Amino acid sequence: MASEYEILLFGGGPAGLSAAASIVRQDHKTVLFDSGKYRNSLSKHMHTMPSWDHQDPQAFREKSVKDFERYGSITVEKVEIETLKQREDGLFEATGGGRTWTGKKVILATGVEDIYPNIPGYAECWVSGIFHCLYCHGWEEKGNPSAGMLAEGDTGAVVPALHFARQALRMVDNVTLYTNGNEQLAGELKAALDAAPAPMTVNSKKITKLVKAPERARITLHFDDGTSITEAFLAHKPKTKLRGDLAQQLGCALSPMQTVVVNPPFNQTSIKGVFAAGDCSSPMQTITGALNSGTCTGGGAPLQIQAETYKQRAIF
Repeated sequence: MASEYEILLFGGGPAGLSAAASIVRQDHKTVLFDSGKYRNSLSKHMHTMPSWDHQDPQAFREKSVKDFERYGSITVEKVEIETLKQREDGLFEATGGGRTWTGKKVILATGVEDIYPNIPGYAECWVSGIFHCLYCHGWEEKGNPSAGMLAEGDTGAVVPALHFARQALRMVDNVTLYTNGNEQLAGELKAALDAAPAPMTVNSKKITKLVKAPERARITLHFDDGTSITEAFLAHKPKTKLRGDLAQQLGCALSPMQTVVVNPPFNQTSIKGVFAAGDCSSPMQTITGALNSGTCTGGGAPLQIQAETYKQRAIF
């Protein structure tokens, strides 16, 4: 037998928790599904977060859930949802772990996951030596002589590569742009630096492996010619994909960047009654951005329910 709720909320990260923090203030019976998989699961510190600077994101999640207890309207299920559909009666039905839940509205805050490049050792250096956002990580490495910037994937073009390298220069004296064997990009970067000089160099050697050095965030790059270089850290934003396929199961429209298309400010998707928040719905993937969109969806879903309860027109 299905457990019945008003709102089915998917995702226990900042966006989902922010949505729940709004929903409880309107007392809607909600179930929050937390798979326990988080993009920042390896991070031990959060930054750019007022009142939570340099603190553990796991503690943030635990404290957020604890705050819901006094309301009594949120149920947290530690389960990974396998299927999600809209039934003929209009309700949404989720199944996972042999159980079923139904709800009037859906909020997707499932996030994204990073697709690591095919470089041995990359995964082992992720977060500890490779930083995808130099606002989230990097300040602690100030004062080092040099850092690296991997120009590959989403950063494998002149403009994004130099964009990341300029940020890294706020922490170190010189940045080397590594193109990992891409000679064409190396030439384009050298031409750009000739036209507009900066304390940056270009290295086009093929990387054979990455090894985390024991000190601080230092990382050693090994090349196919047998040489190696150790940097203070390596900046790189890998490609991402939606975590899970719940949006696809529902048939939500996706953007060219493969995020869920939403209509601000309440972030309803292409399907009425389905909302999306956080990294899964925006290319600007930050904690504070996730909190904002979570608040918006946590307002939109209740407002739609309230209007429909009295057969009135909603504000959106």
